[in-house]
Amino acid sequence: MSLTIAPRSATGGDAPVYPPQGLAPTQEQIVRHLRHSSAIAERATLLGHHPFGAILVGPDQETVLMEQGNVDTVNHAESVLARVAALNFTPQYLWSCTLYTSVEPCCMCAGTAYWANIGRVVFGMTEQQLLQATGNHAENPTMSVSSRYVFDHCQKPVDLIGPVPEVEDEIMRVQKAFWAARAERPEA
Repeated sequence: MSLTIAPRSATGGDAPVYPPQGLAPTQEQIVRHLRHSSAIAERATLLGHHPFGAILVGPDQETVLMEQGNVDTVNHAESVLARVAALNFTPQYLWSCTLYTSVEPCCMCAGTAYWANIGRVVFGMTEQQLLQATGNHAENPTMSVSSRYVFDHCQKPVDLIGPVPEVEDEIMRVQKAFWAARAERPEA
């Protein structure tokens, strides 16, 4: 990826112009990859972690390069995946990759994907929908800062897709089941 410098109208300074992110995913690919992300989220719960999962898909929109479940409150699936991807792939390559995640990335994860130079992020259900499932659970104090807000205030034009109606109910079932069980066992 070569970057061209073009004037920035708002500030008068120079800003890199990023090339298109590559192939756009089809709706079938989006649904398939979000279901994969949701399966990773379910697997995370079997390991005692919160139900969040993410995958990184290559520029061909078929090749799954990495997958990651949630680790803990500061090592979310998306942020861990983005950090590891940044260590293993060039920024130019990552700009044409897509991060799929079951639930909309929080502002920390959106920022990490941005700094890793991942060019597209796709999520299944919104953070506001997650709040409906978690309520005021102390283990997941959901923020009211959408990833769309974060990406809209960045210099690089990260392509954001979501929520995806075809998978919202499936993902919500995983979330509700986990958080309902957690509410019954507050010591967990």
